[in-house]
Amino acid sequence: MDRRRPRFAVLVATLTLLLTTLLTPVGATDAPQQLNDPTAAPGTFENELTGQWFVQLKGKPTAAGGSAQAARAEKQRFRADAAAAKLAFRERVSYERLFNGFSVEADSTTAARLRDIAGVQAVYPMARIDMPATSQPSPDLATAIDMTGARTAQTELGLTGAGVRVAVMDTGIDWNHPDLGGCFGPGCRVAAGWDFVGDTFNADPSSADYNPTPAPDNDPDDCNGHGTHVSGIVGANGEVVGVAPDVTFHAYRVFGCEGSTTAEIMLAAMERALADGSDILNMSIGSAFQTWPQYPTAVGADLLVANGMIVIASIGNSGANGVYSAGAPGVGNEVIGVASFDNSHVSALTFLTPGGRRVPYLEISETTDAPTSGTSAEVVYIGRGCPESGPSWQLDEEDPYLDDPDDKVAVIDRGVCTFDSKYQRAIDAGAVGVIVANNVPGMFAGGATVDRGFFSIGISLEDGTALKAEIDAGPVTLEWTDVRVDAVNPTGGRISSFSSYGMTAELKLKPDIGAPGGLIRSTYPLESGGYAIISGTSMASPHVAGAAALYLEAHPGTTQAELRTRLQNSADPVQFSTTTLLEVVHRQGAGMLDIDDAILSTSTVEPSRVSLGEGTGGSATLTISNHGNAAVTYTASHAGGLTTGGATNAPSLFVPTGSAAFSVPSVTVPAGGQATLGVTFSALQNPVLDRSQYGGYVVLTPDNGGAPLRVPYAGFNGDYQSIQAVTPTASGFPWVSHLTSCDRFVGIDCTAGGVYEKADAGAAFDLSDEIDETPYFLVHLEHQARELRIEVFASGTGRNWGRVFTEDYLPRSATATSFFAFAFDGEVTKGRNGRTVEVPDGTYYVRLSALKALGDPANPAHWETWTSPAFAIDRP
Repeated sequence: MDRRRPRFAVLVATLTLLLTTLLTPVGATDAPQQLNDPTAAPGTFENELTGQWFVQLKGKPTAAGGSAQAARAEKQRFRADAAAAKLAFRERVSYERLFNGFSVEADSTTAARLRDIAGVQAVYPMARIDMPATSQPSPDLATAIDMTGARTAQTELGLTGAGVRVAVMDTGIDWNHPDLGGCFGPGCRVAAGWDFVGDTFNADPSSADYNPTPAPDNDPDDCNGHGTHVSGIVGANGEVVGVAPDVTFHAYRVFGCEGSTTAEIMLAAMERALADGSDILNMSIGSAFQTWPQYPTAVGADLLVANGMIVIASIGNSGANGVYSAGAPGVGNEVIGVASFDNSHVSALTFLTPGGRRVPYLEISETTDAPTSGTSAEVVYIGRGCPESGPSWQLDEEDPYLDDPDDKVAVIDRGVCTFDSKYQRAIDAGAVGVIVANNVPGMFAGGATVDRGFFSIGISLEDGTALKAEIDAGPVTLEWTDVRVDAVNPTGGRISSFSSYGMTAELKLKPDIGAPGGLIRSTYPLESGGYAIISGTSMASPHVAGAAALYLEAHPGTTQAELRTRLQNSADPVQFSTTTLLEVVHRQGAGMLDIDDAILSTSTVEPSRVSLGEGTGGSATLTISNHGNAAVTYTASHAGGLTTGGATNAPSLFVPTGSAAFSVPSVTVPAGGQATLGVTFSALQNPVLDRSQYGGYVVLTPDNGGAPLRVPYAGFNGDYQSIQAVTPTASGFPWVSHLTSCDRFVGIDCTAGGVYEKADAGAAFDLSDEIDETPYFLVHLEHQARELRIEVFASGTGRNWGRVFTEDYLPRSATATSFFAFAFDGEVTKGRNGRTVEVPDGTYYVRLSALKALGDPANPAHWETWTSPAFAIDRP
């Protein structure tokens, strides 16, 4: 009998093995990612609707060739029709250059009715955009510009970005900073700008400092720090040297000192940047999970490109939340969306051991800073130091301490439980500080949740082993210093853990390219120390914006399309973790920016990216152009990237499953000429891989010893419309729900004014002003929806009374427990003219219908529906 394993079984075993090994990172429990259980704590629910909306009218905006007079007339007709329909909403901002329409404030029912007014193209939920975090420890900008060839472009090619105007839409710029010019206005490095919001603006309604009213002025000074840090990466010139140290800045402030902003303010700033004649716009902010390129900020960014501007945007910091987590405007079809890679080195403070060893360390964030002078208390090694249980682990008993840490500095091994739990337990035992030694090679940066008044720092495995050996030899104290060293970062050059995944909702490959963004030291407001260390795709995007300035200086008049082709062709794909396998293509795009190669390259291949859509593969014809003075022969090959599959919020990783076949093995391109190459792409077929995202790279290696040209590709393996969008989650969504007063719950964060509770079948609502007398329909979207519709039917007769809600281009829910909540005030909309009808008292049910992404509205299989339990309307 043939005892060889069937090929299918071998394949499944291989995929399963890699799935297990790749998804079990060492030390993962040090920073557990918890998703609250909404069935246990109603207050952990998160409604993703903000009560603000974009209303898009059908006419073209002026930047797309529309008439300003016609757009204003459209707006007047809309206002008149809305008034005639007695729709109560507040108009916030009117747009006509990049977007023809308004931002408005209204409840979800009114928003649905606005969509039905003649002349309305679509209504979009307005995203609230949180200020990017600025607390991560990180390496130096100096090593980052070595990773991308920017230093070579500066020193060997003599490029500095001189004469290029880079707009930074962010928290403003501290223009007093000497590295950024020290002044504001014509003739200064920060030559123009505008503050759209003022210091106290904060669009986050859950914040104690909530203030949604902007107070604009003409001084875009930065009181937060993020924008100053971003600007330093683009072009600081002083103690910190940025990518393009002679650019001119335009500063557009869209955040207050703290909190959130909104997409409507971003769109207004984009219009101002166009009016001010900026050459490049960097947006290190965006609407996470809004992967529809039709979203207003993405469309507006595309129109900026159509009007001659280079637009660069961060792709987002939601990688921990799974695939389809990239955000607008970075998902715009013409925007260059940027992923983040970790810096190669860590700029670290140091201490000296009695043996004279200088040990670099990173501070555990949210704890007290370690000293920079003096001598420590005695240092003792206490072991792993885990308590018995916590939110992500359970031990038979707590780890015994190997020494008494009372009044001493405790050295603890990393692993199993969280930094926070090790820190708290040691401090409770009397320790005056904590040193966590890594359990894998290299340094690391971790975080605690509460500063308990004592320092906590992390050191490498190698330094931890040496320090423990010194402790074994006799009593040890440390000498604290303010000396910094550039320590090797063990994750340097890899994708940052926070960097978001694509693709877009329409299966376009995003992000486009990556740059160092994890662990970067750059400029910061002078009143906050002048320099800071921050991580995020926020730091990667300005690196590409600075590189674009270098390229424009070298090649004036370059368009966005030409620039993207050059950057993607020359980029270097990076490997996944410590493996030899390439990272996910729809997470790293073309790979690491290589700006000097892009500037010097004499050849291009187009298209510079291939989006295969859904199915089992596809084909493309690549055109190779040779701008040099000698013929070049290119040999074609394929390099696969990892595949993602499984749950949207927690994707599994698989070995590369895409392949490519070429029309010819090599192609010769004459000097000054072109040649074409046919490519057929295929995705491995296996039930395990159904509904996975796959990708890889076409590699064209020249015979003249030059750098290869690459083209990234990505596709969806299977039937895209088979993805279930409306999912129940652990809570059993969708729900008929009501808001319950916070007073009924103890220990629940209830800043939004109430807690959503699932209503019993047959529950009655009187639609009064009481908090729990309005029905809400709660839905969780595991995937984006092209359209979402809620209709009301009479129980018994099945009569369709009309629509409660209709909306276009909804994003996926951000987490496994978040949802969208739609209120019902007893009125429904009929037809397409916004006519409303009040339903009489009685018993009803609703039908929720969701059209899937890229779905055909005429195909019933592309719709998902849910019919609610009955509920009653019983007015007083």
